[in-house]
Order: sequence, then C-alpha cells, then structure tokens
Amino acid sequence: MAFAHDTHRAQAGATFAQRLADLRADLAERVAKYRLYRATVNELGQLNERELNDLGLSSADIAAVARAAAYGA
Repeated sequence: MAFAHDTHRAQAGATFAQRLADLRADLAERVAKYRLYRATVNELGQLNERELNDLGLSSADIAAVARAAAYGA
C-alpha cells in the first residue's frame, strides 16, 4: 500500500509566526474540505434509490462522489 504525504518545507528565513500562520491556514483548508465531504455524504444519503438512479448514482457511489466533490480525487 502506498501513501502520499503533502509536506512542504518552510521558506528559508520564514519566521515562526509565519510558519504558524501557514499551519493554521492549512488546517482551516482541511477542515473546510472535510465539512464539504460530510455535507455531500449527508445530502446524498437522504435520497432514495430512485432519486439516486435519476442522478446516475447508486448508494455505493455516495462516498466516491463526495470525495471527488471535496478533494477533487
């Protein structure tokens, strides 16, 4: 199993405050993406099979569609 980690190095000369601000911005972005994922899962989860079928989806597709909507994968 392969894992991909998105790690970036602080720019040379970046202050601690700047690195902390970057960390906070990264965390806020991750939280926003996760909230979008959960909202998409919840909304699609409320649809019945007929409604999902009208959209060209099945209940098994919900997680993948939500992942693509939130994370672009």
